[in-house]
Amino acid sequence: MKKQALILALAALLLIPGLALAGGSKDICDTKYPVVLAHGMGASAEILGIMDYWWGIEEALEDEGAEVYITSVNGMDATENKAADFQRQAFQIMAVSGASKINIIGHSHGTIYTRYAMSNLSLGRYVKSHTSIAGPHRGSSIADLIMNGLPSGLLNVGGDVLDFVYSFIFGDDNPQSLENGYDLVTDYMSDVFNPNTPNLGAVYYQSWAAKAKVGCNSVVLTPTWLIMLGYEGANDGLVGVESAKWGKFRGVEDGAWWSLGVDHLNIVGQLFGITPGFDAPDFFVDIVSDLKDRGY
Repeated sequence: MKKQALILALAALLLIPGLALAGGSKDICDTKYPVVLAHGMGASAEILGIMDYWWGIEEALEDEGAEVYITSVNGMDATENKAADFQRQAFQIMAVSGASKINIIGHSHGTIYTRYAMSNLSLGRYVKSHTSIAGPHRGSSIADLIMNGLPSGLLNVGGDVLDFVYSFIFGDDNPQSLENGYDLVTDYMSDVFNPNTPNLGAVYYQSWAAKAKVGCNSVVLTPTWLIMLGYEGANDGLVGVESAKWGKFRGVEDGAWWSLGVDHLNIVGQLFGITPGFDAPDFFVDIVSDLKDRGY
């Protein structure tokens, strides 16, 4: 009996190191404040109940010690409406977690409505850092072509159709698709939004851009990538590299030398985690690890 107990004790001791390493041994993403993820336009935290927006990213961060919260706002809506909903969820997160501040990481339009909530609502005093991933801070030429190039009648019909789809299929609450589109045209972003949405001195702002080099892994973005090359140069299929720069610009993600590059969906692990030449979860682990090193 004593012999069996000794064997079991030795086995347990041998297993402890493996268990400690199983979920990320160094807690390299254990930031002082929680990480709050904000998704982009046309989507939600869980798309149609079958596909996570942040594919594998939440789990990778938590495995390395991060406290992660995922918000979800209307896929199609005006920036200010999304901002108000995001702020409400952010306050709930702080109440649940007991945190006094948060670290925001936004993708695409998620970088814009979070900035609005910080600068124009009351969220800014509770934010320690704002990380922008492929954000259209100076608008997008694709939004220009659609919102300024199509006849108003066709736009109105298209807006009504999108509102119906996002309301009854995606579950949006009173979506406003046309307003979402107009809020991302280049003139509005440069002449109205940015001047009225200044950075806050107490917040650390940083950004990354994505770049498709010879095509988009997400083939649906290849036509828009080609169009944008003529208007904005290097881009990810929806957002130009120059437009994505905000605060401290940390660089361009374009994947392995042999890859097509990193498009607007690849940068957050889409579609379904298939991102040849790029590892989105590892990219986000590096981001949050750096935030921890900065004391955030």
